[in-house]
Amino acid sequence: MHQWTRREDERLLTGKGRYVADIEVPDCLDAVFVRSKVGHGALRAVDCRTAREVPGVVGAWSAADLTDVPPCAHSAAALQDLPPVPHTVLAKLSSDEAVVGREWPALVKERVRYAGEAVAVVLGEDRYRAEDGAAEVTFRVDPLPAVVTPSAAAADSTLLFEGLSNIALQGEAGKPIEDKVWQEAAAVVQGRYRQNLLMPTPMECRTILAVPEGDRLTVWSGHQMPHRLRRELAALLGWSPDRVRVVVPDTGGAFGSKSASFPEFVVVAHLAVKLQRPVRWIEDRLESMMVATRGRGQDQRARLAADADGRLLAYELDIDADVGAYPHLGVGLPMQTAWMATGAYRTPQVHATVRSILTNTMITYPYRGAGRPEAVIALERCMDMMARQLGIDPADLRRRNFILPESFPYTTPTGRTYDSGEYARALDLALETVEYDTWRAEQTRRRTDPTAKPLGIGLSCYVERSGGEPGGLHEFGSIEVSQDGVITARCGAASSGQSHETVFPSLVAKTLGVDEQRVRLIEGDTDEQPQGLGSFASRTAQVAGAMLQHASQLVIEEARERAANLWNLPLEQVQWSDGTVHAVHDGSAAMDIGELVKATGPLRIEDRFETGMAFPFGAHAAVAEVDPELGTVRLLKVVTVDDCGVVLNPAIVRAQAFGSALQGIGQALYEAIPYDDNGVPMLANGLLDYLVPTYTEVPPIEVKDTCTPSPSSPLGAKGAGESGCIGLPAAVVNAVVDALQIADPDLLQMPLTPDVIWRAARAPKLEEAR
Repeated sequence: MHQWTRREDERLLTGKGRYVADIEVPDCLDAVFVRSKVGHGALRAVDCRTAREVPGVVGAWSAADLTDVPPCAHSAAALQDLPPVPHTVLAKLSSDEAVVGREWPALVKERVRYAGEAVAVVLGEDRYRAEDGAAEVTFRVDPLPAVVTPSAAAADSTLLFEGLSNIALQGEAGKPIEDKVWQEAAAVVQGRYRQNLLMPTPMECRTILAVPEGDRLTVWSGHQMPHRLRRELAALLGWSPDRVRVVVPDTGGAFGSKSASFPEFVVVAHLAVKLQRPVRWIEDRLESMMVATRGRGQDQRARLAADADGRLLAYELDIDADVGAYPHLGVGLPMQTAWMATGAYRTPQVHATVRSILTNTMITYPYRGAGRPEAVIALERCMDMMARQLGIDPADLRRRNFILPESFPYTTPTGRTYDSGEYARALDLALETVEYDTWRAEQTRRRTDPTAKPLGIGLSCYVERSGGEPGGLHEFGSIEVSQDGVITARCGAASSGQSHETVFPSLVAKTLGVDEQRVRLIEGDTDEQPQGLGSFASRTAQVAGAMLQHASQLVIEEARERAANLWNLPLEQVQWSDGTVHAVHDGSAAMDIGELVKATGPLRIEDRFETGMAFPFGAHAAVAEVDPELGTVRLLKVVTVDDCGVVLNPAIVRAQAFGSALQGIGQALYEAIPYDDNGVPMLANGLLDYLVPTYTEVPPIEVKDTCTPSPSSPLGAKGAGESGCIGLPAAVVNAVVDALQIADPDLLQMPLTPDVIWRAARAPKLEEAR
């Protein structure tokens, strides 16, 4: 019999998984949205009459027909789970003020602001009939000029909202740096970097099924934050939260993109209640490519100063962030980049400024790494430029400037307090694993051989934040023991592929000293677990895991107290071991936890547990061979060394690191959303136009780790799973820059497509520039 690695594996790998599309509900209607093909324009008319006559169509509506449907929950509601912005931010607008007058409509009323925005919805007895009806909806949009980059939109020559600037939010972290620092520094390097817009591209697109049940609504959705979805949908319906139940079944990935209440969700819930019939929306792939949330999307200007010995003096980062057409959660997201601008280095002065700018694109939202990859790429590219300018090996330059282990906890100039770290150890392991000296020797050989393809070695060191912000570093849950000895763990998280079914029962079983087959997990159901925050920001092991460990320890204490009362003994004479209570001096007084429940009544511990922030870190190395004639990049070797504190399940963490490394390579070499001048994404051929790395593109990747426990969590765990997205793109780009030795590093902007490489290879080299 096959021994599955994870509890989830047998179900998911044999086709027994149950996703939203698999749930059978009688009389269910399928929703199809009619979408604008124009990126910016005035909506003049929508006619749904012919669509309503199509056989099998139950109804078709525009915004004019659904005057009582509310706008999509905006950032004010979205940020209820997050704390006030730290003192390091001097925002010229608050997130709430950024939304006022810029609400995101459930269906377009007057102005289309991004290609794919929904102008109507059609419900059919099945998806085919709904699609037929949608094809009969007619509408007219008078095009307006579109702005698709932050720099173009910041000029305010074309406004997305009349009378309101396209700059929705401004902020900063750290203190401004005096001019004399730059003037007196022995070396100053600067660069401009474009963080390409990306699609999270989970295997399963967005989903929702809304089922009215009397005066309640049950919502099934592949979602990362079920309690937030319940709260927001209830508010939009004008209901109390207890009238909405959200259930998260099996979910085919998320990467941050499934944690909002989207316009489509609002419409589906509204119509389900209005018609008193179940309504389902399953986003298809082309639809997802047009209107699912984006990641990254920043234009950056960076400047780094050092003394003659390579000691960093100052770092400055200016960020113009593309947050899409509406200021949803993405409006404040670029502050994560500003807060993490310091990276792994003890730079005395750091200043970052942020402008969140509206463009005629789908909204930018958290995507695996969420603000931290953007910080690492800018800083690490500058570090390599500084090393070249000073003639210092890139690894040595980094070592000279690392925050030292004895300096923790360390408060950065941007206001972050790092918990623990041994950055040099991670870098040394990466260099050893990649065989750094051997590749440097090969690079030297190739540079004397005119027939050899250029070779480059790129490094990147990163620090990220995991768990969330202060005020959101808690989770709710419970441990319940039944009379048959089965232990049920509940928590407010929801898995979208992170192996919760395996990791959490194992953790509870280890804490209680019982066989993990006795432990089952319930999550992703707001009726089963009334309170919770969810799965985001690499928080579930660090926060939810700590909560379950804490609740398990409370079960042990409760069991000891019950046994002491039952046996009329002092508490200190009752001990717990391997799922049983026993008296220290009486071998006959022993009882399994299930038997204790039979004797003393139900045992359930519910609690809320809070941890501190954690800061995982690591070092990545990439060896790249470049073909200047074809413009291709071949990664010969990739090494990722990550430190996420105490690892709960090494195999799962390694798999997460491998997957995120591949996504990081995707950003560096392949992935970007191309827009034309009218704000329309050029993705007509689906994934043939948006190049996600496939098996063919997977290079040799070695995953290593070090362990520096976090003092912020009783588990010692830090977040895992985002490391490759955060640290690896910079290493890959640095390797290509190192191979080509071009004088102007701004020429190499991600993704490094053959066209980009071909042109850069023909630019002046460093030797020529000197």
